[in-house]
Amino acid sequence: MSLAIAFKGPEGIVLVADSRVTLTVQVPGQNVIIPSTFDNATKLLKTQGQKHVGAVTYGLGALGQKQPRTAHSFMPEFETDLSEQGRLMVKDFAHRLSDFFMKQWAAQGMPLPALPGQDIVFLVGGYDLDQPYGRLFEFHVPTSPDPKEWHADDFGIVWGGQKEITTRIISGFEESLPLEIQQFLTLPDAQRDALAQHLKGKFQLPIPFAFLPLQDCVDLSVALIRATITIQSFMIGVRGVGGAIDVATITRTEGFQAIQTKAVVSENKRGEEQ
Repeated sequence: MSLAIAFKGPEGIVLVADSRVTLTVQVPGQNVIIPSTFDNATKLLKTQGQKHVGAVTYGLGALGQKQPRTAHSFMPEFETDLSEQGRLMVKDFAHRLSDFFMKQWAAQGMPLPALPGQDIVFLVGGYDLDQPYGRLFEFHVPTSPDPKEWHADDFGIVWGGQKEITTRIISGFEESLPLEIQQFLTLPDAQRDALAQHLKGKFQLPIPFAFLPLQDCVDLSVALIRATITIQSFMIGVRGVGGAIDVATITRTEGFQAIQTKAVVSENKRGEEQ
């Protein structure tokens, strides 16, 4: 399931993701599903020739029924599609990325419509030419392919995947809490919605998103993913967040900068790191 975060701050965009991918297989002849985790997937995506934009992905870990592949493994094909393009606006880049993965979804024989919770989701961030602040977009393949903009007129953070712990930390309560209270007390929808707004105003962490320097945006994003990894290690259930944490920033002057990313190393080198 994983966890990905995109942060639009006043000094730049921050993109952060873990490295765990979970694949499931059904035991032949039995009603048993076994999860398998792989901790070296790359969910932080950049594209050669498009220096001022990037993406993180979460949700469905791989495309393909018989030979599953991660989203990152398709990026060379996407780069080829964009090879003759000049600098794209962030929204145009998000549309092109969405169109590409919609085609891959069909080509890989994935189910349409997708099963509930089986979308692959992308958070795209970057800077338009000569604009002072960045932009964030989200789209879901195949259910909601049209990119939706987040924080168009302000600054803030967006997260997705196994987001329960992050949501509790930032919002102060589980996302499903208003619905649970509605069902328990038999409240009308209007009261449920009013309750949700009240809880957000009461319990959301007082973080000044418009004030935070870029380093603080990085530190907060990493801390949220690290907290999820740590707490999941004590929990019963799908531990879908893990592995290395990859981090990149995008600024209007420097473009995409990898701040913290895992490297492919030999066995001997890995032993030295341990």
